[in-house]
Amino acid sequence: MTILPDVPKTMPISEKQTGKSKTSRNPIKIVPLQERLRKPQWIRVKSGSGAGYNEVKRMLREHGLHTVCEEASCPNIGECFGKGTASFMILGDVCTRRCPFCDVAHGKPLPPDADEPKNLAHSIGLLKLRYVVITSVDRDDLRDGGAQHFAACLRAIRASSPDTRLETLVPDFRGRLDVALDAMAVELPDVLNHNLETVPRLYPMARPGADYAHSLLLLKEFKARFPQVTTKSGLMLGLGETDDEVLQVMQDLRDHDVEMLTLGQYLQPSDGHLPVLRYVPPETFKMFEDAAKAMGYSHAACAPMVRSSYFADEQAEQAGLK
Repeated sequence: MTILPDVPKTMPISEKQTGKSKTSRNPIKIVPLQERLRKPQWIRVKSGSGAGYNEVKRMLREHGLHTVCEEASCPNIGECFGKGTASFMILGDVCTRRCPFCDVAHGKPLPPDADEPKNLAHSIGLLKLRYVVITSVDRDDLRDGGAQHFAACLRAIRASSPDTRLETLVPDFRGRLDVALDAMAVELPDVLNHNLETVPRLYPMARPGADYAHSLLLLKEFKARFPQVTTKSGLMLGLGETDDEVLQVMQDLRDHDVEMLTLGQYLQPSDGHLPVLRYVPPETFKMFEDAAKAMGYSHAACAPMVRSSYFADEQAEQAGLK
């Protein structure tokens, strides 16, 4: 969830770019399929309804909050909101990058809100959450990529909700790794998650501005500095990767001391985003899950509708976190 600051009337808010307006300037252009692949019967998206869903929506609007569930058009929003859970997104709802798989808006972000940690902690207390995922947009405009703000949010939450377990889904902090790790050391999460998203061959197309080797280094360096914190990563499938490439990424993650894994099906948010090139069947996801167990992951969630924050509390519990 993102808590938006009160903005003075004199402060200009940059235009949010989404869909085609966001991705049109990327070096590798999106080539749409002549005909979209039809969604198979195993893709089940639950619509939002019911008392639990409506109550979460009401509380979000009442407190001026946003969620990554909404901003990124997550297909599981109906199910998660329906059981009273959501993933918080800090540092605004405008990203400095233009990843063509992601539905979060691009633009020039506002400065970090100094009141956000305290407001976020208050909201978590109201919701009485026992497990919280905190993520953010990429903030390449900040010296530490927003790492200090992550730590401030964790510190505020722990002060008011000491029994709540905290997972951070962080950006790559590219070019700021040492500064970011020093900043995060002030207050550590229970789980550090950083998604590789796809295989290295597809990075120039899917993750412009990111670097595969750097993302692996972030995970390895964090685990080396803070061995008590569980590390986690995930990929979305269907962008043109091969099964062998996925298996190699899974092994690369284990070689960099990553303990938890999520694999899910990519779904195209709009015509301005990368098309789905294949729908991976459940039996292939089961093959990846079996391979992950053989590689030594403490937990692997591999299924079409899995997302990195989907049932994150249950994933952590099954991985051995108490």
